[in-house]
This record gives sequence, structure tokens and C-alpha cells, in this order.
Amino acid sequence: MVFESFYLKCLSHASYLIGDGGEAAVVDPQRDVDEYVAAAAAHGLSIRWVLETHLHADFVSGHVELAKRTGATIVLGHKAGATFPHRAVKDGDSIEVGRVRIDVLETPGHTPEGVSYLVTDTADPATVPRLLTGDTLFVGDVGRPDLVTSKGYTGEQMAGLLYDSLHERILALPDQVEVHPAHGAGSACGRNIGSERSSTIGEQRRTNPSLRPMAKDEFVRLVTTDLPPAPAYFGLDAETNRRGATPLAELAPPPPLSAEEVERRRDAGAVLLDVRDANSFLGGHVPGSVHVGLPGQFASWAGSLLPHAAPIVLVTASTDEVEEARLRLARVGLENVVGYLDGGVLAWHGSGRPVRALGQVTVDELANGEAGTPRVIDVRRTDEFARGHVPGAMSVPLDRLAGSAELAALSPDEPVALICQSGYRSSMAASLVARRHPGPIVNVIGGTSAWFAAGHPAETGQGQPA
Repeated sequence: MVFESFYLKCLSHASYLIGDGGEAAVVDPQRDVDEYVAAAAAHGLSIRWVLETHLHADFVSGHVELAKRTGATIVLGHKAGATFPHRAVKDGDSIEVGRVRIDVLETPGHTPEGVSYLVTDTADPATVPRLLTGDTLFVGDVGRPDLVTSKGYTGEQMAGLLYDSLHERILALPDQVEVHPAHGAGSACGRNIGSERSSTIGEQRRTNPSLRPMAKDEFVRLVTTDLPPAPAYFGLDAETNRRGATPLAELAPPPPLSAEEVERRRDAGAVLLDVRDANSFLGGHVPGSVHVGLPGQFASWAGSLLPHAAPIVLVTASTDEVEEARLRLARVGLENVVGYLDGGVLAWHGSGRPVRALGQVTVDELANGEAGTPRVIDVRRTDEFARGHVPGAMSVPLDRLAGSAELAALSPDEPVALICQSGYRSSMAASLVARRHPGPIVNVIGGTSAWFAAGHPAETGQGQPA
């Protein structure tokens, strides 16, 4: 049996290729599917099945494109309501891939249609079965039950279904069964997913806090309390996956645009997305740009911060970054890239148009007053803020900063310092503040990690000395 995993770090997404006897199945594919086709060919396999554990909300799946390219059948839980041709499966169904049997376990809770796939190599009884759990069970965590409230389900209802799925389906399997989820650490589909990519039923039974012995009502409270808001693009992606995404090859490549055309489009409502590194952006950018650096979790932050219907104009350091940014945006359903600034910021500045720069300060300069007394805005999550922050800082998480009352309440000339854990989020925050605030804006280099490491005083909670 061939069993190969693929991991897309920027989306913390895992997908799988299963093959035997010249046949293959791909499970939970990412939007760009070339690597599955290439891997199958390298193993001498033809892709016959595309298996989805559920309708994903955090990325756009390549299920329809992969099926069109290979002639494969798409498989989904029977409650999905998908509008493209597929095989709807329910508990007890199975699929044969050569001598490999893939049994379907209905495991609703993260979504109503969620299923897990138990993979057994019937030709080799010594091979340990593998369970592909999708977003039902992660390493160290379980799936969020609150992402389908727009469909008429409450988080508590879904959490009850999740409890039953875990205890009646998954934990009923032998301890040695391997667990292979659809996501790793950093995914917004869970709260505290571990860094390991796989585990076993037994290990999760012993170490996963959500699987410790407890009554259903306690579990429901545990998994529905203090959940962070779902990223704004999740609903868009789930519906895109329900109908099937346009093949990537059918999306027009972004054309180069002159500074004059970029200015016209910006003034007409297009979003200028600057994907360069933070130092380049802060050193000088087209006024009004939103900054999301290509390093890190670019796609998920772009999906969370950008208006989904707006045209997007890219500002990059090179033409190589144009295609990379376009692909990664498409992975989360942002397809309306209408062009890129030809020649980048240098061309903009060379045309005589103004460039705005934002300052940077070290934690020592902030602590010692060398940066003055700016309003410090901490853009980490509220739980991160509560564990320790710069004294007097204001908590405004990045995903709600742009439209926040706190930002609107700033006086026009008030200096502002943005801080996060390391500087990645605060540089994005600086761009959002700069779109509305004409006063001095600085980014804190190294973030709270550098602040704590330097031994500067900190507060916990909403302002208690640490």
C-alpha cells in the first residue's frame, strides 16, 4: 500500500494519497492539485477517488478540478448537499482501492456531513489501520463545533454530535490505530492543535484534554466556551466547496498596471495588497495599502482582513511574487486579482506620487520613553494578551482592528505603537491603522517576545502586574 501525506504549512493543512494495485484515492486535496497527479504517476497509480472528510471552511478544495483531470469520483458525506456530481456516503459504506479497503465512519460535530475514513490494507494484516479524521479529531484537540451556526445549528448542538462521534465511533477503535487529521498547529479549525502531524487512538485517549473522561454536558461546555471568532472568509470557502471551485487554469493571470491605473483603481475601491516583507513595507509603501507579508500564514490572514468582493491589486518586490500571491489567495477563495503594480513601489515613487513610511522602535526605546508616549495597541488574541502584555496597552485583536471603535476614537495626531508577539501581525496592523489614522505610527520590533526577554515589566489579565 502507498500512503503519502502532503502538508501545506501556510494553511496548516494535511492531505493524503492512498494507493494500491494501480489505483489511488486522494483525501482532502488543496486547491492546486498538480502534486497529487505527479505523485500518483510516480507510483504508477491512476487516481480513481477524491475523498472529502467534509466541506472545508478554511481553504478551497481542489476536489472538482482533480476529478475533471483524472476522471475520479468525488466522495462526500450524504448530508453535504453538494451541487456537483459526487458519491454520497454514509456510515458503513466502503471503497476499494486495489486491496485497500476504506471504510466510512460518520463523524458529525465539526460539520453535519463530517466523515472519517478507516484505511485497512487487506493484503497485509500486520499493517496498522489508519484513520483519516478530517477536522473531527486533531492531535491534542478536537474540531470546533461553531462554524455552521449560519446553517441553523447551534454550537451546543454540534458539540453534542461531536461528543457522540468521538466516543461512539473513534474511541471505539483499537488503541494502535493511527490518527491522521486534516490540520496541524496553527489552524483556526481548532484551538490548541499539537505540533505532531499524526498520532494513535491510544495516545489521544491518554493525552488529549478533550478526550478525558467527562459527561456530555461538560464536554459541550468545554468545546464551546471562549472560542475565538471564526475568520471572515470561512463562510465563503465552505460555500465555494459546496458548489466546486473554478479550475485554477481558468483564472486569468494578473496583468501589469501603471502607477496611474493603480491609483485610479485604488480610488475606485480596489484593495492594494502589499505582500513584501515588513521592513520593506514600513520603509515606504503606496498610501492606503494593506500589508500581508508572503512569509507566514499569508493566505489565512489575507482572507481574514480583505473584503472578499473587492478587486485586488498586488504590490510586490518582484514579478515572481505575483503568481505566488495569486495562487495563495486563490487557495482561500480570493480570486479577484485584477493586476499588479508594474515596477513596484519604485515605479510609483518615480511617477511623482507620494510614498508613506512608518516608523519602528525597539522594546527598549518603548520602555525607556525614547519613543515618546504612544498609545500602545496589542493586536494579539485576547487570551495571549491576558497572559502578559505591555503595561497600559490596549487589546484590539488584529482581525477586528480595522472597524474597531478603539481605532475610530483615536485623535488625528495621536501617536500609536502596534505590538504583537513577534512583529508579523503588528506590521499588518500598522497598515490597517495607517489607512484611517494620519498621526505617527510605529511598529514594535520583536513584539512581546522581545519585551519579556528584555525583562521589562508586564501586566496580566486586563492590567494586573505580572
